[in-house]
Amino acid sequence: MSEPTIDCPRPLDPTDCVLLAHGEGGRASRRLLRAVVLEELHSVAPTALDDAASLGRLTGEVVVTTDSFVVTPLSFPGGDIGSLAVHGSVNDLAVCGARPGWLTLSLILEEGLPLAELRRVLRSVRRAAEACGVRIVAGDTKVVARGQCDRMFITVTAVGVRPEGVRLGIDLVRPGDAIVVSGPIAEHGMAVLVEREGLMLEGELRSDSAPVHEAVAALLEACPEVHFLRDPTRGGLAAVLHEVAEQTGLTIIIDEQSVPVAPAVRAACELLGLDPLHVACEGRFVAFVAEEAAERAVAVLRDGGWAAQAACIGRVERREGVGGGVLVRTLLGLERVLDEPTGAPLPRIC
Repeated sequence: MSEPTIDCPRPLDPTDCVLLAHGEGGRASRRLLRAVVLEELHSVAPTALDDAASLGRLTGEVVVTTDSFVVTPLSFPGGDIGSLAVHGSVNDLAVCGARPGWLTLSLILEEGLPLAELRRVLRSVRRAAEACGVRIVAGDTKVVARGQCDRMFITVTAVGVRPEGVRLGIDLVRPGDAIVVSGPIAEHGMAVLVEREGLMLEGELRSDSAPVHEAVAALLEACPEVHFLRDPTRGGLAAVLHEVAEQTGLTIIIDEQSVPVAPAVRAACELLGLDPLHVACEGRFVAFVAEEAAERAVAVLRDGGWAAQAACIGRVERREGVGGGVLVRTLLGLERVLDEPTGAPLPRIC
């Protein structure tokens, strides 16, 4: 009788994947930091990432934001979790009127993550940071056991400086303000959804993930009449409009026909029963601008090459007896109430 065999799993090769030891702070941690993280981030990070960093003496108002990124899948048409983490953080500063300068990078890695995949994401972080002109000045890496994290999560804290004289705020929104969107909406959320579910649809769906700080800077320089900016991420354009309506008590009316939506995105939304107004963007912003500056704002974005499909999509009104709300004027000239997002039809899109 032959001896029974025990089928043991192959030990993980420490040269090709993340191990729990990489998160323990010892020799393996230092090796991962030097040979993978810092090697891939070489052009935008110092030779050693510290727990904290000095930014020197800054001139202007310091603005800081922090965000975590848990998108699945890690890569999607038009980007991945690495570029998304940089763009999303830079854009949060941009819509506050700040110029981005510095990032911290925190990685939570799942045991068994291929180092080749980690390298690809870090290269994407580096390229995005280079394009945005920002430096990674501090960081942290943690490793959790299999099943306790979905491959990789990233947290970024971003610091920027807002020039003197720039003032933006939801409290500045006034009746008569025009609403300008910087480009077609819903592209990021639909690209991630289609990639995640493996759907085969006609037309190319690509994320709009991109930095908007240069476009915002050009807009603010040419149009000091900009009152408020926001990037329509989770909850999409609808979430931004409802936030403004609720906090100001004003009524927002948008023209359905004026909202730019790419044909492939519109077709995918119709097929899946989704409203593009509820779907996230990652490279767009919404501007509330004084009525007399609306055409100039659109022209600045279009003619400067920042946002070729920028459009004025509606206005802010004060309607007697009507509290804050959002209405959509349809193709037939009728008005319908735009529901506020209440759940998460597209979870983990950022």
